Amino acid sequence: MSTTAPDPLATLGALPGVADAVDSVRKAVDRVYGHRVMRRRSNEVTAEAALRGARGSAALSGADWNLEEVRRRTDFSGDDESQVIGAALRLTAEAGQLLSIWRQSPLRVLARLHLVAAGGAAPDDAVGRPRLAGEPVDEPLIEAPLPDADEVAGRLEGLSGLILAGSAAPALVTAAVVHGELLALRPFGSYNGLVARTAERIVLIGSGLDPKSICPAEVGHAEQGRAAYVAAFEGYLSGTPEGMAAWIAHCGRAVELGVRESTAVCEALQRGAA
Repeated sequence: MSTTAPDPLATLGALPGVADAVDSVRKAVDRVYGHRVMRRRSNEVTAEAALRGARGSAALSGADWNLEEVRRRTDFSGDDESQVIGAALRLTAEAGQLLSIWRQSPLRVLARLHLVAAGGAAPDDAVGRPRLAGEPVDEPLIEAPLPDADEVAGRLEGLSGLILAGSAAPALVTAAVVHGELLALRPFGSYNGLVARTAERIVLIGSGLDPKSICPAEVGHAEQGRAAYVAAFEGYLSGTPEGMAAWIAHCGRAVELGVRESTAVCEALQRGAA
């Protein structure tokens, strides 16, 4: 008699409160996609969402710049904060180009994301590969204990297997797990938070929930604040049903706040104030 292996992501989707978060996100996304501006100027909304998403992700990594400063600046090669902003901008530009590879080899995409984020700012042999035993990690926001290199390698393979196997779980659940697991592992020596949030974006786009990439969850994560982000992430780390549900709900709220941001962009474009 054959048996079907359980779908761990679908199991998370059945946790109390998660279905409500999923439904709320779906309705919010549908509303912004139905905005009349999206019929004619969706490319402009996508570009603005990328800029605002990059700013939000960078803010969580310690570079909390005004949006207009991010828009104005052209050189990001200076101090540490400038480099973080530059990395976030490069990652949002790259995300949409990696969808087909993500479906075939998530680990290749993660390596590419780190390479793009580092942009030559790290030693060549440390870029684009998981850290080795004893190598340091620079991730100022996340202070949880670091898994060792062997655990990182094993869990990355497990995460890749989950993605490749496919799941009946809603996109929000998969995106939250990918985001949370990469934050937990911090597999690279630098820019792990930026990479994790970009991977969340890739899942949301590639799943069909947000195919035009106009719902920047990074904006919502930043708007909820660094303390709330860390507290929700601690729920993920706990592995308890309540903690996992709280993390997924937090990610769902982030998407909804991203939707609100892009709705405001649509309204501005409609008024001719782009």
